[in-house]
Amino acid sequence: MTTGQATAQAGAAAQPRVGLLRRFIQGDLAELRVILGLALIWIVFQVQEDRFLTAVNLTNLVLQITAIGLISVGVVLVLLLGEIDLSVGAVSGLCAAIMAVLSEKHGWSPYLAIGAGVGAGTLIGLFQGAIFTRFGIPSFVVTLAGLLAWQGGLLQVLGETGTVNLTDPKITGLANTFYGDAFGWIVAALAIAAFAAVSLRGRMLRVHDELPAPPLATVVLRIALVAVAVIAAIAVLNADRGLPLAALILVGFVLLFQYVTTKTTFGRHMYAVGGNAEAARRAGISITRVRVVVFMLASTMAAVGGIMAASRLLAVNQSSGAGDILLLAIAGPVVAGTSLFGGRGSVWSALLGALVIGSISNGMDLLALSSSVKFMVTGAVLLAAVVIDAIARNNRQAAGRL
Repeated sequence: MTTGQATAQAGAAAQPRVGLLRRFIQGDLAELRVILGLALIWIVFQVQEDRFLTAVNLTNLVLQITAIGLISVGVVLVLLLGEIDLSVGAVSGLCAAIMAVLSEKHGWSPYLAIGAGVGAGTLIGLFQGAIFTRFGIPSFVVTLAGLLAWQGGLLQVLGETGTVNLTDPKITGLANTFYGDAFGWIVAALAIAAFAAVSLRGRMLRVHDELPAPPLATVVLRIALVAVAVIAAIAVLNADRGLPLAALILVGFVLLFQYVTTKTTFGRHMYAVGGNAEAARRAGISITRVRVVVFMLASTMAAVGGIMAASRLLAVNQSSGAGDILLLAIAGPVVAGTSLFGGRGSVWSALLGALVIGSISNGMDLLALSSSVKFMVTGAVLLAAVVIDAIARNNRQAAGRL
């Protein structure tokens, strides 16, 4: 054993041994809490309706959560700042309408139409972020105004027809393309290999730098659990229509922004601003720039989510981006552990939260529950998540004062 390894192990042993229950209460095991909750939800719905865990329904669940998950990725970034964006639903509908009208009524190339829709989302985010930072107006007020304005923009773009059907295969294929079994297993093998390589390299670097590192057995166990989950997912998808392109798009964006938030200077600045804006300012971080860029990214992801929703439904209409989309996009990350108070959370919560919220919605649909019950249940889940977040935050603050 080298001196560095011995020092790293000694440092790890010297760390305070906080009980799992205490860490769970303080919110440090949010992902474990979500996975356990998701397992419980699946068991309950499977007992009530034996079609819930079939390959067909689980594939449909993946397709259903893609748009919400993509919008939630942007919402996570805003929540990390301790802010809120109430306009993401309306922005998703407007940007999808811009894409649809340009493609179907003006004959634009599908790629240019998609680019225009996404670009419109970026400009909306720039505008809202600039108003928020320049005039010091609370973000919920600015984005609430945006919610109303962009809904009006949707009606204006659609015009008298009210509905635009999508026929271009490049656009409709985004949510309706499935890959064969062999491709799915190749993706699974690459994903497991990449996760294993990143995990083992991360531990090796921490040991080399004489930092506390998790035991090798823990890392191997984590890799094994991820491998089982990935193999099970691909097996289920292959049992139906195959691996959907929509799932690859969602996971790709989650991985991209997970890297941005955890491995880049900008990501560290986001957490710093969300944790303590004044301290970040004193450290030389441009708070204005960080906030504007985050709101631009949030609206951009809302546009991407809106386009994916339009692709799945094969149309854009006056209700696009309305209904419970905003509620679900915000509820998902909060349920999965991203704090409403800023500075705490992970982009993975967008994916995990979308799975939880989507599973609840999907299960209630299979049980043929009324819309009133669905809204009340979803609202109750969101309220419970906020209460848990507040309790965890208070417990962490109390522990910090000891």
